[in-house]
Amino acid sequence: MRLSGDNTFMANTFGPDDKLHLTNLHKIFWPENGYTKKDLLDYYRAIAPVMLPYLVNRPQVLHRHVDGHTGKEFYQRVSRKTPAWIQTTELTLEDGRRRDFHLCQDWPTLLWLANFGCIELIPWNARVDALDRPDYAVIDLDPIDVPFPKIVEVANAVRKVIEIGATGLCKTSGKRGLHIYIPLGRQYSFDQAMLAAKLAATLVNRQLPALTSMDPRTENRKGMVYLDTTRNSRGQAMAAPYSARPYLGATVSAPLKWSEVTKRLDPGAFTIRTMLDRVNKAGDLWASTLGPGIDLAAWVQELEKACR
Repeated sequence: MRLSGDNTFMANTFGPDDKLHLTNLHKIFWPENGYTKKDLLDYYRAIAPVMLPYLVNRPQVLHRHVDGHTGKEFYQRVSRKTPAWIQTTELTLEDGRRRDFHLCQDWPTLLWLANFGCIELIPWNARVDALDRPDYAVIDLDPIDVPFPKIVEVANAVRKVIEIGATGLCKTSGKRGLHIYIPLGRQYSFDQAMLAAKLAATLVNRQLPALTSMDPRTENRKGMVYLDTTRNSRGQAMAAPYSARPYLGATVSAPLKWSEVTKRLDPGAFTIRTMLDRVNKAGDLWASTLGPGIDLAAWVQELEKACR
């Protein structure tokens, strides 16, 4: 696999009357490194062949940082200035309202979103043709004032629980924590995914009660890793693999081999400057999250036995 950082995209035309217009390319997005919006766009243009399978056909949550990661941030559902060549989808929300959402179907849309101030790409956990059937179950390791080696300890405890009867994958969040996914192959409902994730988290919490918590209240879990399973419901979204994050150092949410999840792991090593070389050497470590998935019923049975 060879990805190139040498991109010439400024004059590409994607419709009879519409172009991809990229603006303020020299605006500083990461002042601690001097990285600009153009650096982000260059990264996304190069990583697009690997990243797009995790974005296509998924409603996108637009989290905008128009002045870089240290500036004002806000969420926006859609843009009124969306070019005609960008696809959107109308969905019914839980309260019955109909709302439009952007889809990221190709690399021009990916660049348009980044130019719009979306440093990070946050797709839903299910695709538009099966919004009630997630591709994966998620356990989000969300620490508060926890040394990273301890987060690694929790991740490996989760891995061992998953391996009671299934397989899982790990990636850096691109910020403080780690994300663990269990492929489901769009065979099961969110309720089933939530049940399995909660059972696994309960087992880990029993094993590491002083280090982990299942309490969402931040005041009750300082110095602990929150085993967050709330992402396993309709409309929830996670930072995509290979997504840059609005965080110190221009870090990226990086897929990992489990052999890398050790006390030596440094999440700050995966950035918009280093990720292309890593993918060229290691390939796409995340592909099985979109594969056929596990036998969830069999895994839940094994988890329930372990919980007794």
